[in-house]
Amino acid sequence: MRLSTHYLILGISLAVAGGSLIAQPPQSATPAGQAQGGGRGQGGGRGGQGTPIEEGQECPPGMTEFRHLRCMEPAQAAPSIVDYRPRSTVVAQEHLVPRAKFPVVDVHTHGTSRVDGMEERVKEMDALNLRVLVDLSGGFDPAQIKQKVDGINSSPFKDRFRVFANVNWEGAGGPGWKDKALADLEQSVRNGAIGLKVFKELGLRNKKGDGSRLAVDDADLDPVWDLAGKLNIPVIIHTAEPQEFFSPVDNHNERWLELNIFPSRQSPPGRYPSFEQLMKERDHMFAKHPNTRFIAAHFAWYANDLQRAAKLLDTLPNLYFDVAAVLYEFGRQPRGSAEFFTKYQDRIMFGKDTYEPSEYPYYWRVFETKDEYFDYYRGYHAFWKMYGMSLPDDVLKKLYYKNALKIEPGLPQSGWPK
Repeated sequence: MRLSTHYLILGISLAVAGGSLIAQPPQSATPAGQAQGGGRGQGGGRGGQGTPIEEGQECPPGMTEFRHLRCMEPAQAAPSIVDYRPRSTVVAQEHLVPRAKFPVVDVHTHGTSRVDGMEERVKEMDALNLRVLVDLSGGFDPAQIKQKVDGINSSPFKDRFRVFANVNWEGAGGPGWKDKALADLEQSVRNGAIGLKVFKELGLRNKKGDGSRLAVDDADLDPVWDLAGKLNIPVIIHTAEPQEFFSPVDNHNERWLELNIFPSRQSPPGRYPSFEQLMKERDHMFAKHPNTRFIAAHFAWYANDLQRAAKLLDTLPNLYFDVAAVLYEFGRQPRGSAEFFTKYQDRIMFGKDTYEPSEYPYYWRVFETKDEYFDYYRGYHAFWKMYGMSLPDDVLKKLYYKNALKIEPGLPQSGWPK
């Protein structure tokens, strides 16, 4: 089914105007030389001819393909995509999962190691069965890492939080940059950091010492990746954004709503390198450093293309994925996702990204149940419904904590189920 047909079958008539989609009244758009059937009362309904189109052609704006290669306009002016909120009549079984079946390490959080509010946070974690939160935003400064780690260790919850260090990539290749970057990373690890987190600015916005764009696979960064391997710490890297963020923001873009609610997430050509260029740089960097463990955040942005994800894992034995912020992809292809998670059960770790206690149960429900046709927690991420993957216990244990314990040895290693 064509994407335009999908929207219009839902009763949405969309037009592209100044980069945004607006409601548009029905309009006549019969190609020259072709007859258009009338409205519902004029033969344009089930027995009508409608407006013919060619194979591979889309219906004109304001019309939907009601029969193969036949288009028709709705009887009423359609609401905008923002206002269209259909109430489902499906009565499906519900198996809500407020607490994960096994204890969980969340390897992808931000700001969760702060001491203020820690006691309340731990209560929330206990209710969800979150055993450890890994804060990836430790900072560039080794002194800042020490302050965070000391705060954790002096609290009653020293086994519930861990911290990753960061590196300041600005000016890479310039005078003194390498020595400082390496010294800071090594000292941060001495101060208690258990890994290195690389933010999306690398490749998108960071500049070299000469002012040029700093590519993810730039040779000036090689000593950092090599040092991480020598220190036996993993590197979790967020490169680029979802592929749709780099695509035209039109009526074919699945993330149109998100990209118009948050226009700063758009990554148009000319301002940023392409999605494929960034993937090529990142994957080349992985291959250059086989002795360093890398975790591609957000399933490497390949959760929508599991064949591509499989090829990457097959090619790079030093690579792992986290599932942060891509649940909407697994929930719409549950059988294929379950097969993937089973086949690559030693390579995938749980991560959430945004720490919001009310959202974790959606992950548990997708991973643990066979439930069908239920809502995702953010409508602007996914307008489609979720389906459960019903992963077996052995796979769940690896996803939730076993793989994290293996890949991140700085995590608490005792007290876990076998």
